[in-house]
Parts: sequence; structure tokens; C-alpha cells
Amino acid sequence: MSQPDPASLAVDAILDATGLNCPEPVMLLHNKVRDLAAGGLLKVIATDPSTRRDIPKFCIFLGHELLGQQEEGGTYLYWIRKKAE
Repeated sequence: MSQPDPASLAVDAILDATGLNCPEPVMLLHNKVRDLAAGGLLKVIATDPSTRRDIPKFCIFLGHELLGQQEEGGTYLYWIRKKAE
């Protein structure tokens, strides 16, 4: 059974970090995730290539689930499910 396309999932919040460079996207992500309900789904939009490394590490470190990531013309998209408390 294949995973659903993350882009088709209903998100609870969106973090637009376009134009920001490391470490700002992850700092904003940290604050946004904190405000999200347990199990909530956050979509992150970023333009900094370092987020390809930083966001998966962030999820592993804090126990959140990275459901998917995509790149479209220099824009990086991430879908993160906040861990249940």
C-alpha cells in the first residue's frame, strides 16, 4: 500500500519561510510547531537549500514525522506531523 501524496493532505498550518536563510527557517519552524496541536500537520515552504538538511534533522531530533518533501524550481516544500504529546 503506497503512502498518500503529502500534497493532497489537509494541513493545519502553513509556515512560509521563503526568502529566509539558515537558521531563520528552522527557528520559525520551532515556534510554529510549538503552537500546533499534537498530531497537527504543518506545511513548510522555504527557498533556502540548507533546509533539505536542517528540517529532516529537526524532525528526527524532536520526534516529529516528516511525511514528505518536494522541490519545485528552487522552492522546498515539507509536510511535518507534530508528534503526539
